[in-house]
Amino acid sequence: MKKEVVTRFAPSPTGWLHLGHVFAAREAWRAAMEAGGRFLVRLEDIDGTRVRPEYEAGIFEDLRWLGMTWEEPVRKQSEHWGDYREALGRLEAMGLLYPCFCTRKAIQEEVARMGQAPHGPDGVLYPGTCRGLSVREQEERMAGGEGYALRLDVAKAVARVGEELRWRDLGRGEQVARPEVFGDVVLARKEVPTSYHLAVVVDDALQGVTLVTRGEDLFEATHVHRLLQALLGLAVPEWRHHRLMVDENGKRLAKRDEARSVKSLREMGWSVGEVLGVVG
Repeated sequence: MKKEVVTRFAPSPTGWLHLGHVFAAREAWRAAMEAGGRFLVRLEDIDGTRVRPEYEAGIFEDLRWLGMTWEEPVRKQSEHWGDYREALGRLEAMGLLYPCFCTRKAIQEEVARMGQAPHGPDGVLYPGTCRGLSVREQEERMAGGEGYALRLDVAKAVARVGEELRWRDLGRGEQVARPEVFGDVVLARKEVPTSYHLAVVVDDALQGVTLVTRGEDLFEATHVHRLLQALLGLAVPEWRHHRLMVDENGKRLAKRDEARSVKSLREMGWSVGEVLGVVG
């Protein structure tokens, strides 16, 4: 029996939607509608310092204006901390997490002392400075109020899985997961019990997402997500990583580019057809 197609558009309410978001939303919407499936909207609002109510309202207003509908209620990550804590607890029980007390500056200094360091998709990999701390030192520093991040010991995690992991991208075919390319990724912080990597994996599983459509800039992140799915025993969706919208200089569109926000274009009198025509 063929699996029902369930897609999602998951913006962060930290700015106005731009044409790149329109393209991403339409890709997910089309995939669901063409298959007679389900289209979801999810708000990735864990960054409490940048989230604004007006941006959240603007997301829904823009999507409705574009003619899209979605299932209710909309999942907001900030309302589901317990789900992420539960997943963290399971990983911690496996002995796969460790607290990292390094600041960005300390990491940069450590890398400089090393002379060279391996690089991943996001730049220089974390050198593992805190990986070898004793449990006693970890507990003392946490009890002392130091800030920290919880990192996944990727080498231990891969060893625990004990098998080659694969995933299917509809544009690039079957892929072999290589989570080590990101090093020991951050899965949570002292103040926030999740990071993008953990939240997106937990959310997609709980919402029954079967096809993840997102920008090609997140292609490499799928290696980490596939590992987390294996560790947590979660269902594995398919992926399709689409192209990114860029400006006339070939630069990726960003929220700070107000001129290309849907809100600005609407205020200038653009029609739905004109907006959709630009994204192609």
